[in-house]
Amino acid sequence: QVRLVESGGGLVQAGGSLEVSCATSGSISSLHSMGWYRQAPGKQRELLATITTSGSTNYEDSVKGRFTISIDNAKNTVYLQMNSLKPEDTAVYYCRGWGYGTHYWGQGTQVTVSS
Repeated sequence: QVRLVESGGGLVQAGGSLEVSCATSGSISSLHSMGWYRQAPGKQRELLATITTSGSTNYEDSVKGRFTISIDNAKNTVYLQMNSLKPEDTAVYYCRGWGYGTHYWGQGTQVTVSS
């Protein structure tokens, strides 16, 4: 069993930056990929970016060039660096980890971008 815990959310002004983190309770080596999603009020949860444990990344067009996903295998932690934030980036940000035949979700962390 793997537990994911997000942290680092908060309130930031438009144009600012914020980094959210996702720490795994066990070894990240039990997962082959991790990703960040977000869900705004009244909207579906959307995928933002994924990263394999070997470091290969993919981004959705909505965040490409502004957000960067990274992984620290030694710390069992995945990060999402968010720059040039916009009010429409306001959402609960969730971490997801894919194992072999299973997946896990974190509880989410709120990010609010004020205009």
